[in-house]
Amino acid sequence: MFTEIPVLHDDGEVLVVCKPTGLLTVPGRRPELQDCLWNRLRDRFPEREVKLVHRLDRDTSGLILFAFTRDAQATLGRQFERRKVHKEYVALVHGALSESEGTVEGPIRKDWSRHDMPFYTVCQEKGRSAVTRFRVEAREGEATRVRLFPETGRSHQLRVHMRHLGHPIVGDPIYGPPEPEVSLRLCAQVLGFRHPTTGEALRFEVACPF
Repeated sequence: MFTEIPVLHDDGEVLVVCKPTGLLTVPGRRPELQDCLWNRLRDRFPEREVKLVHRLDRDTSGLILFAFTRDAQATLGRQFERRKVHKEYVALVHGALSESEGTVEGPIRKDWSRHDMPFYTVCQEKGRSAVTRFRVEAREGEATRVRLFPETGRSHQLRVHMRHLGHPIVGDPIYGPPEPEVSLRLCAQVLGFRHPTTGEALRFEVACPF
């Protein structure tokens, strides 16, 4: 059973919470995948309508944004579409990155031949444009702590791009080496956007759990 979901901001229009690793953002198709962040928040706020704005992968922890009104949902959604939302992630990756900072420009495409799980690859010809900036924060033995700045929001983008660099994220059950006892070392640590009604610049940050 997961602990209580921390709420960082609730003003009646905008809800910012911190998702733990291992919890789906929305329910899956199978009955055993109905427990998710969205359903938990709807149970927590039964008098309000919790509306989805964006998602985090099940194994990614950190900040995620919801709306309580249709207008707020639409306005925030446009900010994501127009790349006006500031996002920073922290990851621990395998190996020592040779560059202190850089940019990965690798179009991403879903591998439809995989039926066991969603799987994405970098595909220059048929992939959708995807860009990630990175900056090394520390080298920790045989791993490197990096700060990631996604400029696009493709599915599995950060995980695929780190694997493409030859440095998969520690604990990645899809793109990394087998590590059954290690959770994904990827956290959505910083989230910045403008309030959908007032236009005020809002910025939130959580402590990295690893």
